[in-house]
Amino acid sequence: MPSSCKDIRAALAECLQNSDCIMVHRNKASDCLRSPLVETLPTQCQQLKHGYGECKRGLIDMRKRFRGNRPISVSAELEGGGGNEGYQLYAGKPAVSDVKPSGDKTDGPAPGGERPER
Repeated sequence: MPSSCKDIRAALAECLQNSDCIMVHRNKASDCLRSPLVETLPTQCQQLKHGYGECKRGLIDMRKRFRGNRPISVSAELEGGGGNEGYQLYAGKPAVSDVKPSGDKTDGPAPGGERPER
């Protein structure tokens, strides 16, 4: 199995082992992940189950073929280093760092009422 889904699979297995479905009611983990019992799982386990399904689906998605699945993190601050920067598709510095607004041009009449020559 590719390593991109191992972490979320381990977290799901740990969450299932600590849930009431297995600890108290003594059901199998595969039964707890199916329809009638999946609603009794804690919200965290349900979210991990959904995330694991999305991760497995991303392994065969042709749109993610070259980039792969996105790493799973708790928040955007941990992954992006702050989250305030804009999204950049490729690594490296932008070509132009200080872009000035285009409102500084004086296309209208000059301050003396005369039009500038072109």
